[in-house]
Amino acid sequence: MNKDLSLLQPYPFEKLTALKAQVTPPSDLDHIAFSIGEPKHPAPEFVAEVLTENMGRLCNYPTTKGMPELRQAIAGWCERRFKLKEGSVDPEANVLPVNGTREAIFAFTQAAVNRSEDALVVSPNPFYQIYEGAAYLAGAKPYYLNCLAENGFIPDFDAVPESVWQNCQLLFLCSPSNPTGAVTDLDTLKKLIELSDKYDFIVASDECYSEIYLDESNPPVGLLQACAEMGRNDYKNCVVMHSLSKRSNLPGLRSGFIAGDAALLGPFLQYRTYHGCSMPVQHQLASIAAWNNEDHVLENRDQYRRKFDAVIEILSPVMDVQKPDASFYLWAKTPIDDDTFAQGLFEQQNLTVLPGRYLSRETDGILPGAGYVRMALVATLEECIEGAHRIRKYVESL
Repeated sequence: MNKDLSLLQPYPFEKLTALKAQVTPPSDLDHIAFSIGEPKHPAPEFVAEVLTENMGRLCNYPTTKGMPELRQAIAGWCERRFKLKEGSVDPEANVLPVNGTREAIFAFTQAAVNRSEDALVVSPNPFYQIYEGAAYLAGAKPYYLNCLAENGFIPDFDAVPESVWQNCQLLFLCSPSNPTGAVTDLDTLKKLIELSDKYDFIVASDECYSEIYLDESNPPVGLLQACAEMGRNDYKNCVVMHSLSKRSNLPGLRSGFIAGDAALLGPFLQYRTYHGCSMPVQHQLASIAAWNNEDHVLENRDQYRRKFDAVIEILSPVMDVQKPDASFYLWAKTPIDDDTFAQGLFEQQNLTVLPGRYLSRETDGILPGAGYVRMALVATLEECIEGAHRIRKYVESL
């Protein structure tokens, strides 16, 4: 087997399962999961209708590049959402459908990295663990940039040594962030694009939470938007990943896209023809319907606003909790060690949160996720309120 498999750490939820196995929760309380970022809002009915109406397409092989109609729908959505120059996102060259951002992140890294002893894949810390695993299995080393409260949970890119930029082949951004919900601002994105020119690395922005935000007048900016502001309508060195999982409550559809620099997506398409990961035709047709509709996305955001307001009102007297810029996560500071907190909360209240240490690596003597837990407010409003009361009761018992 590939020796680099030995570099992979257990996935955060494997660690959480082991932590929970050491205690027994109360049997008189139903379990509430704030641990996994799986949307629980109903899938849009009109998307389900398109899917079921086209089950006859199961007899068709899908193409790796995807249907032209889907690529056109994605290109149009990108241009509308991120104020891009009309026609600058060519459905033939700048867009590829993918089976969710997870698959795209991993696969793109394998295609993008040139194996060498000094190859680096740079990512935020805490981070989505796929960045790390993809780097190792592509023959590169991950390099972590701590995201600390004093910097608004955005990496201090000015403090990165020049030697790191010189060896960087791929920089991952996650904006809005998993797990903190922080959004990288336009000026920072422009600075990173300029660094990618200077040191010749790829910027890959994981933007799958971009449509879950609290201020309707201030949607999160995106990497392609920064390119457009700089007049870079070829999106050189830049790609973004988006998904319908969070935006449209369709995690089981496994539908997303990668878009950006055609010079990168051409070779990536060739890789994917060997990778064997085409999206089923009926899923593509359902995805077209979802990308062309914003009404359900507006309602989705309204539901998350109500949950944030209710949960923060309950927890703020006993915990340091702040509304995020975006996403459906609360990155909450714990009064005791985060793993001890998570285990005790499960044991006493049958409620699961994810310890922040499981999402980070010690760097420069700091474990940036330690002392925090990630709470995913994905359940119903009523269940989120019940969960918040249980957390408060637990904190008050400490």
